[in-house]
Amino acid sequence: MTIEKVTLDDAEEILGIYAPYVEKTAISFEYEVPSLSEFTGRIRDISARYPYIKAVENGEIVGYAYATAFKGRKAYDWSVESTVYVREDHKRSGVGRALYETLEKSLKEMGILNVNACIAYLDGDRTDDNLTNDSCRFHEKMGYKMVGIFHDSGYKFGKWYDMIWMEKMLGEHGADPGEVRFGKWDID
Repeated sequence: MTIEKVTLDDAEEILGIYAPYVEKTAISFEYEVPSLSEFTGRIRDISARYPYIKAVENGEIVGYAYATAFKGRKAYDWSVESTVYVREDHKRSGVGRALYETLEKSLKEMGILNVNACIAYLDGDRTDDNLTNDSCRFHEKMGYKMVGIFHDSGYKFGKWYDMIWMEKMLGEHGADPGEVRFGKWDID
């Protein structure tokens, strides 16, 4: 498996990974699968500033990850929101870990200090056909800590879902954090 930069030509294959998350799960709170044109635009806009990467195995994309702005104001420049999706037949195979390790390294080299993850969540003993807490457990294994829970904040499939925020610090928070190098990221 290799980790590579996503290109606009990857949009259709990546959308194919994302679509089941929209259609069958509460992992994504989108109701409709985006059009290929809309999805391509998302890739173009995000990758102009932040890492957007893919895991490739035997010539096929088996997962992808990216970061986006946490908030639009200047004071938030050192914080991002992260996202990872793995093809259904490659879950629990190390793809997510490899993507996140590369993503976090690229973000740190850009000058990003905080990585935040917004995750759909089942509080308490609830069970559901459309959501597990696997994403929370994955982020915990990657060193993220839960910092907040928003109850009944997403409605999908006729049910209310909680949302949690988890965070990981990538660097020290000194008096002069330096400028973030937007658009200047690479992967090894």
